[in-house]
Amino acid sequence: MFGIDAIDLARMQFAFTVSFHIIFPAFSIGLASYLAVLEGLWLWKKEERYLEVFNYWKTIFAVGFGMGVVSGIVMAYQFGTNWSVFSDKAGPVIGPLMGYEVMSAFFLEAGFLGIMLFGQKRVGPGLHFFATLMVAAGTLFSAFWILSVNSWMQTPTGHIINAAGQFVPDDWFNVVFNPSFPYRFVHMVLAAYLTTAFVVGAVGAFHLLKDKTSRNARLMFSMAMWMAAIVTPIQIIAGDQHGLNTLEHQPAKIAAIEGHYKNVKGAPLLLFGIPDNEEAKTLYTVEVPRLGSLILTHSWDGELQGLESFPREDWPNTFLIFWAFRIMVGMGMIMLLIGLWSLLRRYQGRLYEDRWLTRAAVAAGPIGFVAVLCGWITTEAGRQPWTVYGLLRTADSASPLNGIEVGGTLIAFIVVYFVLFGTGVYYMLRLMAKTPVSVSGKETTSLKRASGMTGAPSTLDRTKS
Repeated sequence: MFGIDAIDLARMQFAFTVSFHIIFPAFSIGLASYLAVLEGLWLWKKEERYLEVFNYWKTIFAVGFGMGVVSGIVMAYQFGTNWSVFSDKAGPVIGPLMGYEVMSAFFLEAGFLGIMLFGQKRVGPGLHFFATLMVAAGTLFSAFWILSVNSWMQTPTGHIINAAGQFVPDDWFNVVFNPSFPYRFVHMVLAAYLTTAFVVGAVGAFHLLKDKTSRNARLMFSMAMWMAAIVTPIQIIAGDQHGLNTLEHQPAKIAAIEGHYKNVKGAPLLLFGIPDNEEAKTLYTVEVPRLGSLILTHSWDGELQGLESFPREDWPNTFLIFWAFRIMVGMGMIMLLIGLWSLLRRYQGRLYEDRWLTRAAVAAGPIGFVAVLCGWITTEAGRQPWTVYGLLRTADSASPLNGIEVGGTLIAFIVVYFVLFGTGVYYMLRLMAKTPVSVSGKETTSLKRASGMTGAPSTLDRTKS
């Protein structure tokens, strides 16, 4: 269809749906933890502003969570429709892991979400806080299992191959805790926290520009800037360790990320350039001498493998991941800059008065999503041409596909997703645009009742009245 073969259309379809999906879990993971922190601070300090901000964000969380669930279901069906060979061969490994995600994470979230959203006036504050903690834990468990599945596909261990050519678990511990999993899990969770922090910071900054005395907007902005200042440097360190792990297990991916086609000692860091797989060289480079080797080998004279060390048929799309990686890093540098800027203004006592900082925070609201998407492009496109790295090729993983059918459903997905999820995102933005005003204690303070009791008057109370 349109000169594109069926397998590439299937890859485009999955890439499109996963790109839409991932922005919602990335936001909900961070926002669930933020809600738990807010409610914990309210219980501790008894300051109504924490509960007011909690109630402001919990509705936004509910909308984002719902869209994440719906968009995730679609991807599960694609394993059967477009990638049935992969499902057959890798199903004994990835099937149970995805089942554990449903049975632990999703059940935990679904079981306590209703209490968190609607039970504030119906259960005691302790039980309500516990429900919020369980929802936050559920989002983390979900990330745990999904990252375990994806990491096994990147660095497969703990399995054997049976007579039917299927990957069968031999050591579940090594399957789950495969070599790249700890690095990917930490990197993704920190990315989710930073993504949420910059959205919260942007909303707080937006309302500060309208009213710099708003205590709730100040609270949002201050907490978000603390997260940016503290977590961004940690994320940079985690990303460095993730890169070293990738160098060990997927050196071809690192060669493509760095844009190196030749084996080089004392390799430069290519800041910019145009990788060309046909010419096997990166054109028009802007580089820093020896810095590439220093970052990846921690030695000025360390040798980096170029793509020439690997069969050409195993080369990924170098241009795509070269630039996706640099956009991700660029977004991280902006986060670091804003975090350090906020520290300076906080030290000067001008955190809420610097209108250039608040404008920058508003503009930086989406950069976490951009970084997450580019990070996933780097990870997944860099794994090609394999679905299970080094063991099962993408070309051998697909169903018997018809290009017209796959292309037609891709077009349908594009139309439906932009209408459905575009409407959801618009509604979330409308909620964020509402002023986080202070309300009366009667409307924010949960009733002090025992677990399971409703806010209705007792029979004795009605008799007396």
